[in-house]
Amino acid sequence: MTLLDIHLNQIKAYADPERAEQMAGYHKVDRPHLGVANPILNDLTKTWRQVLDVPSRVKLADALWQTNIHEGRLAAAKLLTQARIRPDAEVWDLLQSWLPDFDSWAVSDHACMAMQKRLTADPSRLNQVEVWTTSDHMWTRRAALVATLPWTKQNHPKPDDLQRRDRILSWAAGYVPDRNWFIQKSIAWWLRELSKHDPERVVTFLGKHGDAMKPFARREAGKYLKDQLA
Repeated sequence: MTLLDIHLNQIKAYADPERAEQMAGYHKVDRPHLGVANPILNDLTKTWRQVLDVPSRVKLADALWQTNIHEGRLAAAKLLTQARIRPDAEVWDLLQSWLPDFDSWAVSDHACMAMQKRLTADPSRLNQVEVWTTSDHMWTRRAALVATLPWTKQNHPKPDDLQRRDRILSWAAGYVPDRNWFIQKSIAWWLRELSKHDPERVVTFLGKHGDAMKPFARREAGKYLKDQLA
């Protein structure tokens, strides 16, 4: 049996056809679903991370992603979601190679969580992420904000991180004219999370760009800023 067969069979052992049908209807993406719950995938991939070296994990993640099975792609992302991976250049390259395949929020968000770890490990990779913001592929543009969410969360950011925060906010500002719901949602998500730690920047952003955002996105972005925006 191949490395893929061994690990994919572990996922398939928990398949639930009824749940799979419900998931397929919910996600509305034309790909196989097995009906395996996220906590099970979490436990499986945690074990795999402990026993596989980095090259084997990269090889397995690539193979799982190529199956196009919903749970296979989630497991591929989870397998590479870890703060410390050394060396990690192969991991980052593989994650970037998945961008053109992004076609739904669930798969994209899982991959972006793995990307977040690699970006915080090496912030110079933001130079590559900036290229995503001009992609013709909506999900790639969206990933530029979802993968950089760690820069919304620092309570005591260093000067370099504040510069990165402002840089990413400039990307979000460039997205404001885009009427796509998922893009507007990603702007709102980034701002909402930032407002918990840096409300002043969000108030300033909404003052400049809020009127041009879709109403739902503006409301969500200011969810925790009701007093400041009054």
